[in-house]
Amino acid sequence: MLALIAAVMAAACVLASARRIAYSVAPTALDVSTIAAALRGADGQARLSALTSVVASASGAEWERGLVEAVAAEPKTRAALVNEQLGEYDHLTKRWERVPRVCASIASSSGFLLAAVALRMGVRDPMTFDPATGDAARGALLTGALNCVALGIAGAAFSISAMHRARLEARSRLDSVDKLVDRLDQLGRHDLAS
Repeated sequence: MLALIAAVMAAACVLASARRIAYSVAPTALDVSTIAAALRGADGQARLSALTSVVASASGAEWERGLVEAVAAEPKTRAALVNEQLGEYDHLTKRWERVPRVCASIASSSGFLLAAVALRMGVRDPMTFDPATGDAARGALLTGALNCVALGIAGAAFSISAMHRARLEARSRLDSVDKLVDRLDQLGRHDLAS
């Protein structure tokens, strides 16, 4: 029973950590690196017009709409509006940032706690010290405790891995956003010059 509780705790921590990875991989509706790649080339201005119409009709693309509107704003306010969108994107990539660390702590702590409870319950059992059945009872006692610890450590290990993976993904996405903003800024200046 205690191993089942440890498994449920570990699974909950794994699911929460996986959600953090999802937030860092896809913080917005549209992939920023794909948008930046689509705007490369000599016909970027035509592609920007197409992007504006796609973003306007895409569901869930509020951040992308805000960025396109910020780039199209007057030069006096453009920098402030673009910086506001960059701050919003940074916030989106950092959703649930602390969750994997907390999950690692919860999973390992619950595993050790449940192992201690299993050992405590075994010590109270008189069969543990009976010479005829003692070896089997002690083996079952240790197996139950080790199962709890192993499940807790597995949940903690996944959560730690998720934390590092999400951090790398968030950095990569922020680099892609910087490239996109640079390209949009170039296209916006070109649009104003013509």
